[in-house]
Amino acid sequence: MKQWLEEKLLQLNVTEYMDEEYGFTRLSYTEEEKQAHEAFKKAAEELSLDVVQDEAGNVWARWKAAQEDAPTIAIGSHLDTVSGGGGYDGAAGVLTGLAAVKQLKDKGFQPTKNIDVVCFASEESARFGVSTIGSKATAGMMDKGELGSVEDADGVTVKEAVESYGLSWESIDQAEKSPDEIERFLELHIEQGTQIEDNGAEIGIVRGVACPVRLQVTVKGMANHTGTTPMNNRSDAFVAAAPIITYVEEQARKRNGVQPTPIVATTSTVKLSPNVMNVIPGEVQLGIDIRSVDDELKRNLAEEIRSYCKTIEASKDVKVDLHTLVDNDSVHLDSSIQEQLQEITEKIGYRVHPMDSGAGHDVMNMATRWPSGLIFIPCRDGISHHPKEYASIEDLNKGTNVLAAYIESIASDHQ
Repeated sequence: MKQWLEEKLLQLNVTEYMDEEYGFTRLSYTEEEKQAHEAFKKAAEELSLDVVQDEAGNVWARWKAAQEDAPTIAIGSHLDTVSGGGGYDGAAGVLTGLAAVKQLKDKGFQPTKNIDVVCFASEESARFGVSTIGSKATAGMMDKGELGSVEDADGVTVKEAVESYGLSWESIDQAEKSPDEIERFLELHIEQGTQIEDNGAEIGIVRGVACPVRLQVTVKGMANHTGTTPMNNRSDAFVAAAPIITYVEEQARKRNGVQPTPIVATTSTVKLSPNVMNVIPGEVQLGIDIRSVDDELKRNLAEEIRSYCKTIEASKDVKVDLHTLVDNDSVHLDSSIQEQLQEITEKIGYRVHPMDSGAGHDVMNMATRWPSGLIFIPCRDGISHHPKEYASIEDLNKGTNVLAAYIESIASDHQ
């Protein structure tokens, strides 16, 4: 199995070597993503699976049950990447899904339920700033009217990209699946952190996905000459904004010290105007990203930041505006699937770490319509979205074993 995993990992990444200096770039609805999907189709057909591409570009590979009306278990992830990304984010889930089917087929297992391995399209937001388009379409969550006109850096719209991919924009929402078409969904992904290893475990079982609250803070002062404006007669927007950055960091750390559910908060973007060496900054725009699976916790922090901005405005000669860009409820995954996964994983002999995900994945959309679970395997040093992203074949094999054991437990005559 390990040799098969190595071969197919290269095949799915359309490469001869995983150690690519500049990483992999397979942006949404590009020829590069299509080539990876074609590699997935080939690998699935080698396993005698029935392969179809839906209206959103998702590829479904089915291992049919004996009964035509059998329910369907779906497992999978994606093959698109960020610019210069790694070859494991997404690919690990697609690869191990196929590998689990191979493992069960090799031992002569015949499922009582259909097993669909799905390769979702356009999971990453790298091209359009919009993530998980394929799984949104599957779960009936896509706003076609709003999404179609969104442009990439070159001015190409999502609609144009989809059509150049060979799909019909008018039909894309027909990729939606009804609640009775899938019984449950399971995704495997690299952790993109180090919690599994830090806790001496081998497999992470995810409880929830921490969707963000995102704030935009605009501090307006007065641009003026740096050489002629006295220090006591300035309205420097950057000086006024600086304490906000520290405040965000300190408040997140403070909360993590007194309550069990983790929260992270980051001032992750800064736009300075006019951004000229000899001009006092007249306006600063900060982007703040807050994440926790505890929605009340992240919203309370957002309100604390709002209040702090008012004190900045009152104490400095500036105007401070705060706008909420995103406020999404976090996704809590199915507890019974978590329990089943933990029992199965421990039975195999792997150490389990229950945890939350700070990053978004296709599973968060699937979970809005079907009972869903998410498994993490370690990635070296927690590095992801980078050419040095790496997951060992040994860990990919462990993930395969968990997926195969789970499928066997819920799709056999003895369940």
